Amino acid sequence: MADYKVTVGNVEMLALTDGQGDMQPLDVFADSSMEQWQSEYPELLDGDLIHPRFGTTAVRSDGKLIIVDTGLQAPDGALMDDMRARGIDAAAVDLVVLTHLHPDHIGWNLTDGSPTFPNARYLATKADWDYWTSPAVIDDADHIKQQALPLRDLNLIDLIEGEYRITDELTTVDTPGHTPGHISIVVSSAGERGFILGDVAHSPAQAHYTDWSPGFDVDPNLSRQTRHAVLDRLENEGALVSAGHFPGNGFGRFTREGSRRVWQGI
Repeated sequence: MADYKVTVGNVEMLALTDGQGDMQPLDVFADSSMEQWQSEYPELLDGDLIHPRFGTTAVRSDGKLIIVDTGLQAPDGALMDDMRARGIDAAAVDLVVLTHLHPDHIGWNLTDGSPTFPNARYLATKADWDYWTSPAVIDDADHIKQQALPLRDLNLIDLIEGEYRITDELTTVDTPGHTPGHISIVVSSAGERGFILGDVAHSPAQAHYTDWSPGFDVDPNLSRQTRHAVLDRLENEGALVSAGHFPGNGFGRFTREGSRRVWQGI
């Protein structure tokens, strides 16, 4: 099996990337210390920087090709090249599901004003849409004006609420805090379980330091509560997880080593 591809029952998940960021870890996780990073997570450091991946997951389920999140579309963005390398044709995508409406998750919704995935419908949550398009937020949210509002004008986006069945094997679940309407996706097929995390966690370090909330969280306290509940669940289930900001292909499981919960990549 290729290292970018995994299966959960009859569901196929493919890891895609739009590049990576260059961030000082204390700028992301204000509650952490460089001593913790250097002594416990040296493999995540490049000098004094961390490089969170701008990950996307392609999913094949019930005969549909689904893209979960669309990266950042920075000048050096690699998503379209990565898709081609993995044999994924943008025109073949049936559905784009957005876990939330941050810039690094909706960046390739449109390219030069036209839908990047010309035959797809797009899904976002009503709660996130209402937040980002509110008068108090929209004026400073150029990414919404460029990569979200045009989809509404083209009648290509559907706003969802609660648990939404994408296919018989994929269901959204509310995981708020990072943004008000953040969602993750539960994968259930042929007796196996998987989970597309979105931004419930941004780093493998949060497997143990689950209280660490990144500065990007709209509601850090709610994000922390959600993260504890979700990671506890995923550890107990042993579910295969797709984590978009985690290193490598972002696939792995939350498991236990002694008293510590750890991320075990595959």
